[in-house]
Amino acid sequence: MLDERANHWLPVDQYIGGIEHAILHLLYARFFHKLMRDVGLVSSNEPFANLLTQGMVIADTYYRDLGEGKKQWINPADVEQRDGSWVLKADGQPVIVGGTEKMSKSKNNGVDPQTLIDQYGADTARLFMMFAAPPEQSLEWSDAGVEGANRFLRRLWKAVHDHVETGILEPYSGGALSPQTQDFRRQLHQTIAKVSDDIERRKQFNTAIAAIMELMNAMAKLEASDARPVKQEALEAVTLMLAPIVPHICRSLIKALKPGACLMGATWPVVDDSALARDE
Repeated sequence: MLDERANHWLPVDQYIGGIEHAILHLLYARFFHKLMRDVGLVSSNEPFANLLTQGMVIADTYYRDLGEGKKQWINPADVEQRDGSWVLKADGQPVIVGGTEKMSKSKNNGVDPQTLIDQYGADTARLFMMFAAPPEQSLEWSDAGVEGANRFLRRLWKAVHDHVETGILEPYSGGALSPQTQDFRRQLHQTIAKVSDDIERRKQFNTAIAAIMELMNAMAKLEASDARPVKQEALEAVTLMLAPIVPHICRSLIKALKPGACLMGATWPVVDDSALARDE
């Protein structure tokens, strides 16, 4: 029934599933795996080495009471606020706010990904979902949060454009730095260490993105005359760290920063321990 390939691929390194799967697929998979273990078909005790149970995506709900316990659920995209009340756009008549619920067909409170992609692009949608909440917690959908994610990507694009327009150069590779630039480079390599750990070990993508946003804010304030090579180093590192989350924009940015570079062939940024040392 099975050969040595089963023991090569098992146990699976990482299982990701919603909580609603815990008594369905996850339970059945473990049951059959342990059965095959008992009869000598596989050598591992469990089918999965690690489990991440992701939270639900929740959103506002709206409805009209049809009587006799029946409700007509209305999609959030079809309502708007007028004079402090929520109304249906089509007829201007009021609707009832049902609170936040798990996105579902029955509550008609799902967001069409294609509408979001048409307006903002897929990267914005990906960045918002990764940033809005830790993966194991519920994610409350927010149009304002989506717009905020889009604004950050626009700022990143502008930062790379302004840097490249001044001239591309090699990233910093050594030499004396002013105190301000040295402090920023320390923050850069602290960020690389944190993002690497957040993504690989902790699976906390939201804090990884927050650290990158803090680094970009710090770079916007960096005005030292010797800062350009370090800015080149920082922008390349930021582009590579964001690539798993927003691959489309990063593919363009890495080509702008390093003409001829390919995102798929790039390696993850490496922490420079010497940059983390403090003089006082």
